[in-house]
Amino acid sequence: MDSQSSSFLQERKLHRLRCSVKSYDWGRRGNNSGVARLFALNSGSVIQPDEPYAEFWMGTHESGPSFVVPTAGETGLPGVSLKSWISDNRDVLGDKVLDEWGSDLPFLFKVLSVAKALSIQAHPHKELARALHKARPDMYKDDNHKPEMALAVTEFEALCGFISLEELKGVLLHVPEIVELVSSADVNQILHLNEQDGEEKVKSVLRSTFTQLMLASKEMITEVISKIKSRLHKESQVRQLTDKELLVLQLEKQYPADVGVISAFFFNHVKLNPGEALYLGANEPHAYLSGECVECMATSDNVVRAGLTPKYRDVETLCSMLTYKQGMPEILKGVPLNSYVMRYLPPFDEFEVDRCILPIGASTVFPAVPGPSIFMVMVGEGMMHARSSKGDVITEGDVLFAPANTQISITTSASELQLYRAGVNSKFFQTS
Repeated sequence: MDSQSSSFLQERKLHRLRCSVKSYDWGRRGNNSGVARLFALNSGSVIQPDEPYAEFWMGTHESGPSFVVPTAGETGLPGVSLKSWISDNRDVLGDKVLDEWGSDLPFLFKVLSVAKALSIQAHPHKELARALHKARPDMYKDDNHKPEMALAVTEFEALCGFISLEELKGVLLHVPEIVELVSSADVNQILHLNEQDGEEKVKSVLRSTFTQLMLASKEMITEVISKIKSRLHKESQVRQLTDKELLVLQLEKQYPADVGVISAFFFNHVKLNPGEALYLGANEPHAYLSGECVECMATSDNVVRAGLTPKYRDVETLCSMLTYKQGMPEILKGVPLNSYVMRYLPPFDEFEVDRCILPIGASTVFPAVPGPSIFMVMVGEGMMHARSSKGDVITEGDVLFAPANTQISITTSASELQLYRAGVNSKFFQTS
């Protein structure tokens, strides 16, 4: 066999990855965290019972890199990052991915374990990301956009996008304290708007009202939250509080005197069942609230925050960048590829996610695709075969990189297997 053929076979085999964890304060702690369990099994580390385990990162981003695990007979790999290894083995990405994104993975794959609300945030589009990175590289670590998708593993809750015009009118009528923070002219304008006034006019008034709220003084915010809290506690004695009111009280316990508590009234409260997904484009406000999910995004860590956080807040940037679209976001249920695999296709080129639940004694095939994939085993064990290699036993916590044009076969024997695959959006290859 010549060296070129040997190199080709080398590239087409599976490569195990050792991945990174993030201990943000909002993460579930110790053994209550799915992220903790995955990280401990992936890295061989011991779970610290009082430590928050928030995010498990799989990919090439420098803020949480993955590393290639050597197999028998390989030398020089310990400590080699996946990013460096891909740079030295560019063919593993496939020609179309190389042409579009260069010698790096275009997607970042994560698992999140959420105990309390993440910040109210949005991710910039590419042009704004470049400007923010240039102006504040200490805060905005890269110049890429960050569209993302969250696929619920457990019941999962989030705030996402602005409520409809009619719902907003209801908030201004039934949450009188908010009127203390915004101009009466804007309030009156919203109350008299209708759909015939046109989308841009509605957006303009919503932008003005929301910006006034987010820029209100700390003293005013503290006073208004205290009034809302007092009123809701009194009203709970005589009526059932709404889900949104209960959420606001919960957020106030997590982040006392934070403007994000009030702003929650402006956002859709989304509840996902396991197997449902939510995708978020650039400049869309959101905050994950609770539960566990698999998340995939373009390779970026750019976040503009404005509430429910002790971290740096860039309120003026956030308020100016938002789209101010109204209405509930689209919920993806997944498209079945076969009896065991569902595919989630967001409207972004960089990524898609497959969810595979394989019962005992079953098998399935992931056909070869023109781009790279990362597989992550969430539950159970089985056997994974690349076309040119003998099988790998895979168990919970295993993460494997599959080069472009590699067919993957998976079988189970003693237990059900639940795994997830991230890859480049298949629609990108159909149109490029």
